[in-house]
Amino acid sequence: MIGLIQEIQQLQRRTPLGWLQLSHQKGRLLVALAGIAFADVLMFMQLGFQTALFDTNTRLHRSMDADIFLMSPQGRNIAYLSKIPRRRLYQAMDIPGVKSAEGMYLGFIDWKNPQTRKETGVLVIGFNPDQPAFDIPEVNRQLNILKLPDTVLFDRGTRGDYAEAIAQVEQGKAVTTEIERRTITIGGLFQMGASFVADGSLITSDQNFLRLFPRQQSTSVNLGLIKLQPGYEPQQVANSLKSYLGNSQDVKVLTKEEFVEFEKNYWQTNTAIGFIFSLGVSMGFMVGVIIVYQVLSTDVNAHMKEYATFKAMGYRNAYLLSVVFEEAIILAVLGFLPGVTVSFGLYTLTRNATNLPVYMTIARVIQVQVLTIIMCMISGAIATRKVQSADPADMF
Repeated sequence: MIGLIQEIQQLQRRTPLGWLQLSHQKGRLLVALAGIAFADVLMFMQLGFQTALFDTNTRLHRSMDADIFLMSPQGRNIAYLSKIPRRRLYQAMDIPGVKSAEGMYLGFIDWKNPQTRKETGVLVIGFNPDQPAFDIPEVNRQLNILKLPDTVLFDRGTRGDYAEAIAQVEQGKAVTTEIERRTITIGGLFQMGASFVADGSLITSDQNFLRLFPRQQSTSVNLGLIKLQPGYEPQQVANSLKSYLGNSQDVKVLTKEEFVEFEKNYWQTNTAIGFIFSLGVSMGFMVGVIIVYQVLSTDVNAHMKEYATFKAMGYRNAYLLSVVFEEAIILAVLGFLPGVTVSFGLYTLTRNATNLPVYMTIARVIQVQVLTIIMCMISGAIATRKVQSADPADMF
């Protein structure tokens, strides 16, 4: 403990050579800070987009009121689930602990924007309104509306020009549009939000869904939603279902956590966009390493004689290396501040333009700050090799 106190006191008495060297040429310092801020902004934006990618594309999964899901093994993600026989739902009811097993339909379709009359794609979700399928109070309060023919609930978070249409629905006015030459009435609103899969979504009854998708057979569904009785563990019941349905090659059993992870894994490993966001973070990190190295390397070269003089005076390499690392940490801290400030503004701009949930979180701020420090320390470690090679005999 006494040794630690002595070390701290020694550091306090130590001349801040790193800061003095950096601040000696303010123009070079500002350029360095701008470069680090740029690298931080790049990392912030890529991480923000990546998180929005996962959050928006799993938001539907997390809002479903079910403990276990049945889906086709051929399904790739929520947009391409294929079909499973409805009889698998009836078979699931034989398993102890299963309270209910209901089917859900999902499909993409073009509809006319009720405000602009332009066609755009939306995700349509159909289920039995007598059995709530979502843990969304706003939807569950309007289940009776879904029983009306050709009536849907519209996602107010849909990307596009819908402000006037939404206002009319909120005022209780009838808003109609067309889907596949059928007149559709927007009977209510709910909040889900746009995603990378679809600009928005519609919720309707299973009967209305079958009218909009005449090729969809009622004997098959896209997704099976299984609710459990109180006191049963989802993983145990899921294992029982897998054993019971083991001979069938047309169904996969997933718990809710596994269903969310299934979708996340698809976007992270099987799509180009997930790879691009990960690559963007790595590129921002490497850009920062190169920029900081160039700054520190230039500074070391400019003061090589001074470093050699310190060596001639008896200072060890450890002291000289600490000066370079001091510069690296100063750059990391000062460069991070404008980076996070600019990223706040860009997050707000992106959120308003795309309706994607791009928010700054404390965890992400800490993550990028740590990456920035590591980035600068790596650059400092590379730059210190020149300090170690400083020889007073060669300098004078």
